[in-house]
Amino acid sequence: MNKIGPAKIDAKQLSQHILDHISRSLGIPVTEATAKDYWEALNLTVRDLGLDGIRETRQKEQDEKARRLYYFSLEFLIGRLLGNNLHNLGIYEKAEQALRELGVELTDVLEQEYDPALGNGGLGRLAACFMDSLTTLDKPAIGYGINYRFGLFRQSFQNGRQIEKPDSWREDYNSWGKCRTKRKQLVRLYGEVKNVNGRAAWENTQNLEGLPWDLPITGYHTDTVNTLRLWESRPAGSFDLDRFDKGDYAISRKIEVLANNISKVLYPNDEHPEGKELRLIQQYFFVACSLADVIDRHHRENEEGWDNFAKKVAIQLNDTHPAIAVPELMRVLMDENDFGFLNALELCRKVFAYTNHTLLPEALERWPQSLIGRVLPRHLQIIHLINDYFLNTEVEQQWPGDNTMKRRLSIVEEPNDYSSQPMIRMAYLSVVGSHKVNGVAALHSKLVQSNLFPEFNTLWPEKIINVTNGVTPRRWLAYCNPKLAGLIDDTIGNGWRKDLDKLDSLHVYADDPKFQKKFAAIKRENKEVLATIIEKECGFKVSADAIFDVQAKRLHEYKRQQLSLLHIMALYRRLLANPETDIPQRVFIFCAKAAPGYTLAKVIIHAINKLAERVNNDPRINDKLKVVFLPNYRVSLAEKVIPAADVSEQISTAGFEASGTGNMKLALNGALTIGTLDGANVEIAEEVGDDNIFIFGLTVDEVARLRHKGYNPRDVYNANEELRNILDWLGSGDLCPEDAHAFKPLVHALLDHGDYFLTLADFAAYSAAHDQIIETWKDPQLWWKKAIINCASMGKFSSDRSIKDYCQMIWNM
Repeated sequence: MNKIGPAKIDAKQLSQHILDHISRSLGIPVTEATAKDYWEALNLTVRDLGLDGIRETRQKEQDEKARRLYYFSLEFLIGRLLGNNLHNLGIYEKAEQALRELGVELTDVLEQEYDPALGNGGLGRLAACFMDSLTTLDKPAIGYGINYRFGLFRQSFQNGRQIEKPDSWREDYNSWGKCRTKRKQLVRLYGEVKNVNGRAAWENTQNLEGLPWDLPITGYHTDTVNTLRLWESRPAGSFDLDRFDKGDYAISRKIEVLANNISKVLYPNDEHPEGKELRLIQQYFFVACSLADVIDRHHRENEEGWDNFAKKVAIQLNDTHPAIAVPELMRVLMDENDFGFLNALELCRKVFAYTNHTLLPEALERWPQSLIGRVLPRHLQIIHLINDYFLNTEVEQQWPGDNTMKRRLSIVEEPNDYSSQPMIRMAYLSVVGSHKVNGVAALHSKLVQSNLFPEFNTLWPEKIINVTNGVTPRRWLAYCNPKLAGLIDDTIGNGWRKDLDKLDSLHVYADDPKFQKKFAAIKRENKEVLATIIEKECGFKVSADAIFDVQAKRLHEYKRQQLSLLHIMALYRRLLANPETDIPQRVFIFCAKAAPGYTLAKVIIHAINKLAERVNNDPRINDKLKVVFLPNYRVSLAEKVIPAADVSEQISTAGFEASGTGNMKLALNGALTIGTLDGANVEIAEEVGDDNIFIFGLTVDEVARLRHKGYNPRDVYNANEELRNILDWLGSGDLCPEDAHAFKPLVHALLDHGDYFLTLADFAAYSAAHDQIIETWKDPQLWWKKAIINCASMGKFSSDRSIKDYCQMIWNM
C-alpha cells in the first residue's frame, strides 16, 4: 500500500486498496469475494494506515524524548475494531462510498467481524477504554497482553444450563494484527539457581519464545496511533529431531505442548494443580516478554541507558495478574545488570504502579510458595529478599518489635486454617513494589485504605489514592448509539466526543417536550433493534413498548443476579394472583457468563432460564412480564443492549463492587439506575442527583453493623411471607421437574449458609425501589426528563478524565 494518510485518502483510493488486498493478500478473484472477504480486505487497508501511524508516532516520541506509559493487562476486551477505527480515522463515509461503488454495503461488511476474545469483562473493557483515551489524548502508550487463541468461552444454554465451548475467535482471521518476528523474546521456566562467582545464575531452564503481534490503536481525530502488543507463545530452539526419530514423540513435543497451552485460553481453570501452574506460567510469560520489550526499546531510544529509565518508563499493573513483574525486573537488574538490591528496589518502585480492582479476598491472588519455587526459583528468592527488607527495615521502623504486625504485612503468608503451606500474596507484592496504588472509585479507594490495606495506608499514607474509572464516549455513545449521538451533535455540537463534560449543556433540554420526544423515539428504535435480536436468539417476541430492565455483567453472587431472580418470581406470583393489575409491560434482560468452576453461579443462570421458560409461556399474565437471558455476552452484543435499556441494574452488595463501568455506559445512554450505594454508583448518584436514580438497600456501614450484630437470614425469611413463599417455591422442584434438587444449593446458600451477600436483607427495599420505577414510568414526561439528565450528567465518567488523573497523579506525564 502506498503511504497515504487517512485525512488525504479518498474513496477511489480506498476502493483500489480493497481490491488489491482481495487479489494479492487473500488471493481470490474479485468475482468470488464475499462480504467476509471484503471485511478482511478493508480491515487490512485500515491496518496498513494504522501501522504507518504507529511508525510516525514512535518517531515523534523519540524525537521529543517522551515519557511513555506501558499498560500491563492480562485482558483487553477491545470489541469489534473496524467500524470504530473508521470513525476514529475520519474515513467512515469514504469507506461506505468505496464499498458501495464495488456493489457492497459497509453495514453488511462490518457484521462479518468476530469479537476478539481477549478479555472477560470490566477489567478488560476498562483496559480497552484506556488505550482509546491514551491515544485520543496523544499520550505515548503501549499496551501489553496475550494473543489468546481462544477466549474465555462461548456460552450457550442447554435445558437452561450454561454450556461452555471454545471461542475460536481468530481461527479464520489473520488481518487484525501484524506479527513482529524481529521483536520476539526468550522466556525461561523451571531450572535451578546456582551461585556463580558470587552472583545468582538461573540455569537448566526450559525455554520458550514470545512472538509479538501488534494491533494499531487509533484515537479520535488525531494523528497519534498507539500499539497493543500481544504475545503468542512458541517453543524456543530447534525441534528435538533425535528424540522424535527414536520414537519418543511425547517427550520431543513436551515443551511445544506447554508453549501452545500458554497462549491458548484466557483464564484456564485453576481448580486443579495443573491449571494453577498454567495460570502462573501464563502470567509470567506475558510479563517477562513485556518487560524485556520495554527494556530493549528503552535502550534503543536512550543513550543514557538505565540512568534515565525511571524518567522515561511508567508501568501500570492492571490488577495482580502482572504482579510477578516486580521480582522479574529485580532479577534483570541484579542478575544481568550489576544493580545492588536497594538500587534495584528503588528503581522498581519508581517505575511500577498498581491498580486494585477488588475487595473480595478470594480475588486477591495468592500462589503457593512451592509452586513459585518450582516454576520460578529465582523469583521466589527475590520475593523473600524484598519481604525480608520490607519487614525488618520498613515495618520495623514504623512498629519496632511488633511481630504481629510483621505477620500481618508479610508478602509471605504463613500456613493457616485456609492453607497448609506458605502462600505468596501477590497484592502485597504489588503494593510493596510500587510507588502508587489506586482504587477505581471513591468508595472503593476509601475501603482499600481502611479495610483492605489499612496497615499499608498507615505506613505509606500518600501511596493509596483514587482514580475513578471511566468509559470512552466514542465507543459507548458515538459508535454504539449513532442516532442519539447525532441528536446531541445537532443540539449542542460534537465537542462532547473529546470532552464529555460538554454534555452538561443538555440539562437545559431535559424539560423540552420536543427534545424529549426525539430522545424517546431514538430509545424506542434501539429497543426494536434489540427485540429483533431477542427473537432471533431466544425464539420469542418482546414488545418495544415495555420497560427494558437490563442486568449485564459477570455472574457472581455479590453482583446479586439472584436478587433479581427472586423479585421477578414475586412479580410473576402477583400477576397470577391478579392478572388485571394495572402495571406496564416489563422485560427483564440478563447477560452474564459464569466461570466454569463457579457452581452456584451456574445454578443461578439455570434458575433464571427455567423461570423465563415458565413466565414467557404463561398466557395467564397477558405478556405483562418477560424474562430474557441472552447467551454469550460480548462487546458487540453490549453495543445493542446498552442503547436499548430503560433501567440499569447495579445491585451489588454495598462494599463489594470496586467501581463498575456498565453503570456508566447505561446511564450515558439514558437508562435510569436502580442500585445500591456501591462502587461508582455513589458518584453517579452525586452527579445525577438523588431524584434521578433509584437507590436502595444497606449502605457499607449498615452492612458492617448488621454483620457485627449477627445476621440470620431465616429471620428475614420468617418475617416476610412473600419472600418465604418464593424461596419455598424455588426449592420445591416445580420450576425444574426433571431435576427437583437443581435449585436447592441456591436456597441453602441464602437460608442455611449465611446469605453472605445479604440478598434477603435487601429484598424488601429492592422491591420498593422497583415500585418507584413503575410510578415514574407512568409519567412519560418525568421519565424522559430523568433519562436526559442521566445522559447529561455523565461528563465525569469519561475514560479521558480517568487518564488525565492517572497522568497527573501517578504517571507524571
